[in-house]
Amino acid sequence: MNSLDWTVLISYFGVMVAIGLWSHKRVDNVSDFFTAGGKMPWWLSGISHHMSGYSAVMFTGYAAIAYTYGVTSYVTWSFPIAIGIAIGSRVFAPRLNRVRSRLHVASPLEYLKTRYNLPTQQALAWSGVLLKIVDVGAKWAAIATLLSVFTGVSLNTGILITGAVTAVYCTVGGLWADALTELGQFVIQFIAGIAMLVAVMAELGGFSSLWNVWDEPELKGHAEPLAGPYMMVFLIAYLFIKTFEYNGGMWNQAQRYMATDSAKSAERSGRLSAVLWLIWPLVLFFPMWVAPLIIDTKVPADSYALMAEQLLPHGLLGLVIVGFFSHTMAMCSSDANAIAAVVTRDIMPAVSHKVREWDTRAGLLAARWATLLFLGLSMAIATQVNSDFFGDIITVVIKWVAGLMGPIAIPLMLGMLPWFRKSGPTAALVSWGLGLITFWLVNYPISWSVDGGVPLQYQVSIPLAVSLVLYILIGLVKPEDTPERDDLIARINSDGDGPGPASAAATVPAPAEPAEAKVLGREGADG
Repeated sequence: MNSLDWTVLISYFGVMVAIGLWSHKRVDNVSDFFTAGGKMPWWLSGISHHMSGYSAVMFTGYAAIAYTYGVTSYVTWSFPIAIGIAIGSRVFAPRLNRVRSRLHVASPLEYLKTRYNLPTQQALAWSGVLLKIVDVGAKWAAIATLLSVFTGVSLNTGILITGAVTAVYCTVGGLWADALTELGQFVIQFIAGIAMLVAVMAELGGFSSLWNVWDEPELKGHAEPLAGPYMMVFLIAYLFIKTFEYNGGMWNQAQRYMATDSAKSAERSGRLSAVLWLIWPLVLFFPMWVAPLIIDTKVPADSYALMAEQLLPHGLLGLVIVGFFSHTMAMCSSDANAIAAVVTRDIMPAVSHKVREWDTRAGLLAARWATLLFLGLSMAIATQVNSDFFGDIITVVIKWVAGLMGPIAIPLMLGMLPWFRKSGPTAALVSWGLGLITFWLVNYPISWSVDGGVPLQYQVSIPLAVSLVLYILIGLVKPEDTPERDDLIARINSDGDGPGPASAAATVPAPAEPAEAKVLGREGADG
C-alpha cells in the first residue's frame, strides 16, 4: 500500500463515521435504534440484509476453500444461502414483520416470553449472545488478517482499528446507520469486485478465460460442484442451517425484515437479498477459483489478498481493501445492533425490575452501552480465534456457528408457524439443550475417538437434525398449545398488514418499560 491506498482507506472510515453521525438525528427511541421505527424502504432493507451476511471471512476462509477446491465454495455456501433466503422471504419475512407491527416489540426474541415462557426466552437469548461473541470475533480476526497482509500491522492493531470505527457509527446511529453504511459499502464492494474480476481476466487472456481455463492442470477438480469435505450431506445440512440463520435465526437478518413498513415489503426485501446472493458471489469467487494460475502460496487464506497486491494498481488496491472492510463492518455492526436489542429488551428486564421502569432516554442509553460492550467482548475474543482452543478462522465460522445455529434458531423460527403450534416450552427447551449437548459430543468426545475424526458434514448437521426432530416429536407427544399461544400465532400469521385478530390484543404483553410501550405502540399502529 502507498499513500493513495491509505487515502482511500482513511476516507472510507471517515464516510462511515459521518453516516453514523447523520443517522443519529433519526434515532429518538429504542424502536428507531433497533428496527428503524418500521420505516425502512424494502430495497434498502434488502441490500442491508444481503450485506449483513458477508464478512472478510469471504476473502480469507472461503478464499482458501476456493483456492483448494474451486467451484464447490459457491455451490456449498452462497447458493444454499440464496435458496434459503428465497424460501424464507415467503415463510419467515412477513411473520417477522408482523411480530414488530402487531406485538409492538423491538427485539426478535421478545415474543418468545408469550410464545413459550421466560426460561425459554432466556436460554435462547444467553446462548445466542455467547455464540455471536465468538462468531463476530472470528470476523474481526479475518479482517485484521487481511490488513496485516497489506500493511504489516499486527493482528491486534487491525482488530482495534476496525472495531473502533464500527463502534462509532453503529452505536451513534443504530439500525439506520447500519443500513445506510451498508448501502454505501455495497456500492464500494461492487466497484472493487468488478475491478478485481477484470484484472484477473486480463491476466488470463481476456473474457474467454471465464470458460477456457478449466482444463489447466493447476485447476484439476476445480470445476467439480462438490469436493473435499463439502459433499452432498454438507450441502443439504447447510441449506437447512442457512435457511434458519439468514432468515432471522441469528437475529440481525430478522431486524431487516422487522424494519420495513409492511409484511409485503419484508417479503420483497428477502427476494432482493436472495437474487443478490445468487448472482453477486459469482463475481467475487471467480478470481479465487483461478488463483492457482496466478500465484503459488502455501497459505490459501492469503491468496485473494496476494493476488490483489500483484494485479491491481494503487488506488484500486485501496478500494479492494475497503471492500474487505465493508463486508466485515456490515456484518459486525448489524450483529452488534441485534445483540444489543436482545440484551436490553430480553435479558436485562428479566434480571432487574428497575430496567422495566426505564424511560425513553434511559432505554436508548442502555442500548448504546450494550452495543459497545458486545463489540468490546467480540474484539477481545478475536485476539484468541487462532488459538488451539478455537482453531483457525474458518473452523470457528463453519463448525461452531453452523453446528450451534440449529438448536438456537429452531424454537425461534418454527415458533412463528401455525404447523408447530403444539410445540411449547418443553419442546423448545429440550430441543435446544440436547442440540447443544449433541454438538459437543459429536465435535469432541466422539470425534476424538474416531480415527480421522467425525466428518465436517456430520459435525454441523447432526445437532440441527436432533433439535429439529425433538422439537416436532415432543410437540406431538406433549402438546402445550394454549388459547394465548394460539392467539399470538394467529395474529402474526393472518394476511394483510392490519392489527390482526382482536382476540390477541389482550394476550400479548407490552414491552418491559411503560414509556417505551407507548412509543412502540403508536409506531406499531402507524405501521
